[in-house]
Amino acid sequence: MALPVQVTETDTGPRMPGRERLCAATREVRPVADLIRFVAGPQGIVPDLKRKLPGRGVWITARRGTVADAVKRGTFKKSLKSDVSIPADLPGMVERLMVKAALDALSIAHKSGLIAAGTGRVEDTITGDLAIAVIHAADAAPDGVRKLAAAIKRRVPDDSGKVTGDTAGPEKMPVVRTFTSAELDLALGRSNVVHAALLAGRASETFLMRWRDLGHFRMPEQEPEHRDGNAPGDTLLDTGLPNAAAQQLDME
Repeated sequence: MALPVQVTETDTGPRMPGRERLCAATREVRPVADLIRFVAGPQGIVPDLKRKLPGRGVWITARRGTVADAVKRGTFKKSLKSDVSIPADLPGMVERLMVKAALDALSIAHKSGLIAAGTGRVEDTITGDLAIAVIHAADAAPDGVRKLAAAIKRRVPDDSGKVTGDTAGPEKMPVVRTFTSAELDLALGRSNVVHAALLAGRASETFLMRWRDLGHFRMPEQEPEHRDGNAPGDTLLDTGLPNAAAQQLDME
């Protein structure tokens, strides 16, 4: 019989077994999907979002406030028992890396033919039941957002499975309003991207997972977690701070 894996706040490398870790900041045991691994590199602490970097790692709950608290309290140095250098803006570094990861995933979805851009094309994918999510630039004009929200509302079925113009629960179709038009332009390799739709496919699911992880990281500490559903505020018209869906443990 295999012995149970000890749950610790540090590890000896990315391949160390176990699907739970102890958060070094909160002292709570959590699934690795709810945590961020940090590694002591030559230049100091480095976020290891993919959990693949070699070396000893320390695990912190994936919330901006928790990472900031860990920096303030010297948690990394205590856990690693090393006078490792800590970047002054470590929470900001993590957030920028998470934004990049999400936009990189969106770019891959585009290259896979899973993005429809432009108001007309987005509306067509919604009407044709092809869209699994809708993306609006954070700086999109309200009129365009309302037009596509109305299209979603007409096509989303109610709990009985009947399509109606009066029912559109927030769990039916994710609506992303996290990224600026300039960021979407770079990700999709085109100009003036304001509205887009995601089509079904693995690359689209990867983007949604990264987007939710980013929203979870930004979520205020007092906000309750909804790992099996939508976070508060994750609605058809306002999903700037979505929840993080549970990630699959990357064992590669």
